[in-house]
Amino acid sequence: INGDPSKTCTDVKCKGGDERFKGRLKLDNQTGSLTITNITDTDAGEYKLLITRGNIDSENIFSVTIHVVSAAEREKMKKKSVLEGESVTLDPGVTKKTNDVMTWFSDDTLLAEITGDQSKICTDVQCKERFRDRLKLDHQTGSLIITNTRNTDTGEYKLQINSISLRRRRRSISSEKRFEVTVVGEYDLVRQAFGRENSITLEYKDKMV
Repeated sequence: INGDPSKTCTDVKCKGGDERFKGRLKLDNQTGSLTITNITDTDAGEYKLLITRGNIDSENIFSVTIHVVSAAEREKMKKKSVLEGESVTLDPGVTKKTNDVMTWFSDDTLLAEITGDQSKICTDVQCKERFRDRLKLDHQTGSLIITNTRNTDTGEYKLQINSISLRRRRRSISSEKRFEVTVVGEYDLVRQAFGRENSITLEYKDKMV
């Protein structure tokens, strides 16, 4: 975008070759926002916005993660939106039983587990690196609380509730709860759905001058 005129997909790799973004990019000349329509898992990655004002250059980087979820799973998934830096509570809305084992995951990374009155948080190395003492558990409800949220916390969270048979000493998955968390910061990543066409908007909050 240079003043009012705008160009999309002028690069050969963008419009030709594998035609990755052909016909799927839109620009907002007033805000500088870039919208990618009809998203697929190949659109995941890092996007960079370079802003030049006079002799000063600045960059804004957006990290886009695409989670492929079936239509049936989307209907069951609870959606949570939170401002960056605030806390978000993922409440499964169930009554915890004495013999239940409740296990929280994020992208297959083990986050926390509640067994009776005992609990474990971030025993996984990947969890420690990502959350660093920002996770809390509510033993009565089984809720997971993420404090001081960051944009990297955006994603899908899963709770498995297992029932243990004391007589047979067997564990079976009795139910599963899913949450989609979006952390909104100064620069928003907005996911919108228009019928069957899914799109994401990389929105720059300042006005283009």
